[in-house]
Amino acid sequence: MTDPCAGCGFRYDLRQATSAGDDIRATAAEVVSLLCNSGGGVRRRAQPVIWSPLEYACHLRDVLLVQRERVLAARRANGADCVSMGREERAEHDGYNEQDPLEVARQLSDAATLFSNVLARLAGDDWERTVVYHYPETSERSLRWVAVHTAHELQHHLLDIRRQL
Repeated sequence: MTDPCAGCGFRYDLRQATSAGDDIRATAAEVVSLLCNSGGGVRRRAQPVIWSPLEYACHLRDVLLVQRERVLAARRANGADCVSMGREERAEHDGYNEQDPLEVARQLSDAATLFSNVLARLAGDDWERTVVYHYPETSERSLRWVAVHTAHELQHHLLDIRRQL
């Protein structure tokens, strides 16, 4: 376990990796509910440098899809390199804030299901397979860490979304 995240209080407990898929689906469902029930406010940025709730939801969708591919890569080759997902560039290049919130909600739900399915298929030593992860610094990380880190991403950005709505 590590110290809690200063921004959201999340604790990295790698013993929770096997339940991360359930946590991820539940947190994604909360984001989906907020997207579907918050009207036009989902596009509003509280400050120019802070993403809107819709942009955060798009980011979470893409994080889940990228993390899924990273886990699958580690299943094929232990120590697979995790190339940066280009989070800032994606927001602009994919037009996050112009996307349809209801479509993003569906896509986020689907991405959570897809990622959770991949985690559910990990057994025994699979959890100890590794990727070379470049955040917060370059290091080899187990798939346990990837699962828990992904759950943290969702919880952290759910709080970001709630703060703005």
